[in-house]
Amino acid sequence: MTGPGTTGDYKAQAKRLRSAMASQGTPISHSRALELIAEAHGARDWNTLAARTPALPHSAPRPATNRAFLQVGARVGGHYLGQPFTGEVLAVSSLGNSGRYKLEIHFDEPVDVVTFDSFSAFRRRIRATVDENGTSPQRTSNGQPHLVIETAD
Repeated sequence: MTGPGTTGDYKAQAKRLRSAMASQGTPISHSRALELIAEAHGARDWNTLAARTPALPHSAPRPATNRAFLQVGARVGGHYLGQPFTGEVLAVSSLGNSGRYKLEIHFDEPVDVVTFDSFSAFRRRIRATVDENGTSPQRTSNGQPHLVIETAD
Protein backbone atom coordinates (compact mmCIF):
# COMPACT_ATOMS: atom_id res chain seq x y z
CA MET A 1 0.00 0.00 0.00
CA THR A 2 1.42 3.40 -0.93
CA GLY A 3 -0.26 5.61 1.65
CA PRO A 4 -2.12 5.30 4.90
CA GLY A 5 -5.26 3.25 4.60
CA THR A 6 -8.54 3.20 6.42
CA THR A 7 -9.55 0.58 8.95
CA GLY A 8 -11.71 -0.90 6.18
CA ASP A 9 -8.63 -1.20 3.93
CA TYR A 10 -6.69 -2.97 6.68
CA LYS A 11 -9.58 -5.32 7.48
CA ALA A 12 -9.79 -6.23 3.78
CA GLN A 13 -6.03 -6.94 3.79
CA ALA A 14 -6.52 -9.21 6.82
CA LYS A 15 -9.31 -11.05 5.03
CA ARG A 16 -7.09 -11.60 1.96
CA LEU A 17 -4.21 -12.75 4.18
CA ARG A 18 -6.48 -15.21 5.95
CA SER A 19 -7.70 -16.59 2.64
CA ALA A 20 -4.15 -16.93 1.28
CA MET A 21 -2.92 -18.67 4.43
CA ALA A 22 -5.88 -21.08 4.39
CA SER A 23 -5.27 -21.93 0.71
CA GLN A 24 -1.67 -22.84 1.65
CA GLY A 25 -2.87 -25.16 4.42
CA THR A 26 -2.08 -22.80 7.32
CA PRO A 27 -5.38 -21.35 8.50
CA ILE A 28 -5.25 -18.43 10.94
CA SER A 29 -7.96 -16.64 12.89
CA HIS A 30 -9.27 -13.27 11.82
CA SER A 31 -7.83 -11.64 14.95
CA ARG A 32 -4.38 -13.10 14.17
CA ALA A 33 -4.64 -11.78 10.62
CA LEU A 34 -5.48 -8.30 11.98
CA GLU A 35 -2.46 -8.43 14.30
CA LEU A 36 -0.18 -9.43 11.39
CA ILE A 37 -1.51 -6.58 9.24
CA ALA A 38 -0.92 -4.13 12.08
CA GLU A 39 2.63 -5.41 12.48
CA ALA A 40 3.24 -5.08 8.72
CA HIS A 41 2.20 -1.41 8.94
CA GLY A 42 4.54 -0.72 11.86
CA ALA A 43 1.98 -0.77 14.68
CA ARG A 44 2.39 -2.59 17.99
CA ASP A 45 -1.01 -4.28 17.63
CA TRP A 46 -4.36 -4.00 15.88
CA ASN A 47 -5.83 -1.58 18.44
CA THR A 48 -2.91 0.81 17.98
CA LEU A 49 -3.22 0.70 14.17
CA ALA A 50 -6.99 1.18 14.33
CA ALA A 51 -6.66 4.12 16.73
CA ARG A 52 -4.34 6.02 14.43
CA THR A 53 -6.30 5.19 11.27
CA PRO A 54 -9.39 6.96 9.96
CA ALA A 55 -12.43 4.72 9.75
CA LEU A 56 -13.77 6.78 6.85
CA PRO A 57 -12.74 6.38 3.19
CA HIS A 58 -10.16 8.90 1.93
CA SER A 59 -12.79 10.71 -0.13
CA ALA A 60 -15.08 11.32 2.84
CA PRO A 61 -14.49 14.50 4.82
CA ARG A 62 -12.83 13.88 8.16
CA PRO A 63 -14.01 15.68 11.26
CA ALA A 64 -12.05 18.80 12.16
CA THR A 65 -10.28 17.50 15.23
CA ASN A 66 -6.84 17.41 16.77
CA ARG A 67 -6.14 13.68 16.69
CA ALA A 68 -2.45 14.01 17.58
CA PHE A 69 -3.32 12.81 21.10
CA LEU A 70 -4.13 9.38 19.61
CA GLN A 71 -0.45 8.52 19.29
CA VAL A 72 1.57 6.69 21.92
CA GLY A 73 4.21 9.13 23.16
CA ALA A 74 2.15 12.25 22.33
CA ARG A 75 2.58 15.16 24.71
CA VAL A 76 -0.81 16.41 25.88
CA GLY A 77 -2.31 19.00 28.16
CA GLY A 78 -5.76 19.88 29.38
CA HIS A 79 -7.94 19.40 32.43
CA TYR A 80 -8.63 16.29 34.50
CA LEU A 81 -11.47 16.63 37.03
CA GLY A 82 -11.15 20.39 36.64
CA GLN A 83 -7.41 20.46 37.36
CA PRO A 84 -4.86 21.46 34.70
CA PHE A 85 -2.31 18.85 33.60
CA THR A 86 0.41 18.07 31.10
CA GLY A 87 1.59 14.57 30.38
CA GLU A 88 2.38 11.80 27.93
CA VAL A 89 0.07 9.28 26.26
CA LEU A 90 1.26 5.78 27.22
CA ALA A 91 -1.39 3.65 25.49
CA VAL A 92 -4.18 4.08 22.94
CA SER A 93 -6.87 1.67 21.83
CA SER A 94 -9.88 2.22 19.62
CA LEU A 95 -13.29 1.23 20.93
CA GLY A 96 -14.54 -0.13 17.61
CA ASN A 97 -16.38 2.22 15.27
CA SER A 98 -17.79 4.26 18.16
CA GLY A 99 -15.41 7.17 17.58
CA ARG A 100 -14.13 6.70 21.13
CA TYR A 101 -10.69 5.76 22.36
CA LYS A 102 -9.27 4.42 25.59
CA LEU A 103 -6.14 6.32 26.67
CA GLU A 104 -3.60 5.89 29.41
CA ILE A 105 -1.88 9.16 30.35
CA HIS A 106 1.07 9.72 32.68
CA PHE A 107 0.96 13.21 34.18
CA ASP A 108 4.20 15.21 34.46
CA GLU A 109 3.14 16.36 37.93
CA PRO A 110 0.57 14.62 40.19
CA VAL A 111 -2.93 16.09 39.94
CA ASP A 112 -5.02 16.62 43.08
CA VAL A 113 -8.42 15.15 42.22
CA VAL A 114 -10.15 16.33 45.41
CA THR A 115 -11.57 19.85 45.70
CA PHE A 116 -11.71 20.00 49.51
CA ASP A 117 -9.10 22.17 51.25
CA SER A 118 -8.66 19.72 54.14
CA PHE A 119 -8.05 16.62 52.02
CA SER A 120 -6.01 15.71 48.94
CA ALA A 121 -5.72 12.71 46.66
CA PHE A 122 -3.10 12.85 43.95
CA ARG A 123 -3.04 10.89 40.71
CA ARG A 124 -0.06 10.51 38.44
CA ARG A 125 -1.51 8.09 35.87
CA ILE A 126 -5.04 7.72 34.54
CA ARG A 127 -7.02 5.63 32.10
CA ALA A 128 -9.92 7.36 30.40
CA THR A 129 -12.25 7.07 27.44
CA VAL A 130 -12.41 10.07 25.09
CA ASP A 131 -14.08 10.98 21.82
CA GLU A 132 -12.27 12.16 18.65
CA ASN A 133 -12.02 15.65 20.15
CA GLY A 134 -10.33 14.45 23.34
CA THR A 135 -13.34 14.90 25.64
CA SER A 136 -14.53 12.14 27.95
CA PRO A 137 -18.21 11.21 27.94
CA GLN A 138 -18.12 10.72 31.73
CA ARG A 139 -19.16 13.81 33.69
CA THR A 140 -18.62 15.11 37.19
CA SER A 141 -21.59 15.97 39.40
CA ASN A 142 -21.50 19.55 38.06
CA GLY A 143 -21.71 18.33 34.44
CA GLN A 144 -18.09 18.91 33.44
CA PRO A 145 -16.24 16.17 31.50
CA HIS A 146 -13.78 14.14 33.60
CA LEU A 147 -11.05 14.67 30.99
CA VAL A 148 -10.59 17.34 28.33
CA ILE A 149 -7.46 17.22 26.18
CA GLU A 150 -6.84 20.74 24.90
CA THR A 151 -3.36 20.55 23.44
CA ALA A 152 -1.15 17.96 21.80
CA ASP A 153 2.39 18.67 20.70
